[in-house]
Amino acid sequence: MAALAEAMKAGIWFDRSKVEDAEYKYQEYLVRGSVKVVTKPKKAAGQSSGGVSQKIAEARQKIQDTLKDTSSASSSNDVEELKKQVKELNGKINAMTKNFQSLESRLSALEGGAKSTTANPATPKTPTQNGAADSEESSDEDLFGSSDEDDGEAERIRQERLDAYKAKKSKKPTTIAKSNIILDVKPWSDETDMAELEKCVRSVQTDGLLWGASKLVKIAYGVRKLQITCVVEDDKVGTDFLEEEITAFDEYIQSVDIAAFNKI
Repeated sequence: MAALAEAMKAGIWFDRSKVEDAEYKYQEYLVRGSVKVVTKPKKAAGQSSGGVSQKIAEARQKIQDTLKDTSSASSSNDVEELKKQVKELNGKINAMTKNFQSLESRLSALEGGAKSTTANPATPKTPTQNGAADSEESSDEDLFGSSDEDDGEAERIRQERLDAYKAKKSKKPTTIAKSNIILDVKPWSDETDMAELEKCVRSVQTDGLLWGASKLVKIAYGVRKLQITCVVEDDKVGTDFLEEEITAFDEYIQSVDIAAFNKI
């Protein structure tokens, strides 16, 4: 007991429960059936255990709250990034649409001018178009009609001019209608090999198809899509053909979307 008292004075408690049990048994031994029995205290250990459990629970709750805040912040950042990308794409599409409309108006103006200059190119000159001198030299009978010989000569000249015009027109190169297409190729997950995916897309080759520049665009949660440009001849290659050929590589590619389509 003296050692216990010394330990209490020094404030050292290595194993409080064992010390309390020993003290209780010693007091019981001294009393030996006396009415006054020292009871064993139990509340302190429970209080200590309860305090530690409460602190652990509070720490877990703080960790969960922190994870929720981090998750919501990450989702908000992804949404803002997507909004920014959509805004940029809309701006590019609007700019391309304006350029296309400008080209259409210029082309319409050029075609209108060409039609006005080439209207009735093979119309032969009538006797009245040759000048006033011819009309003065003609007889009174010529004013009311021409002879069969004159009609045949005019028809021959008219036919020669028509043939010359057709020959000249046939030598003029025809314009090939082309379109500029931007495709969005989406993978299955963030673990998809995007380099291999692009190789699969560019492996689609056919007459009238030319692949252009490409880039990777973030979507969300680490997933990126391939945005690639191609130029096609409208009479030879269509969008249905491109979608069928590209989605055939279903090991890497989930879907294909037309991001932009402009006539050249």
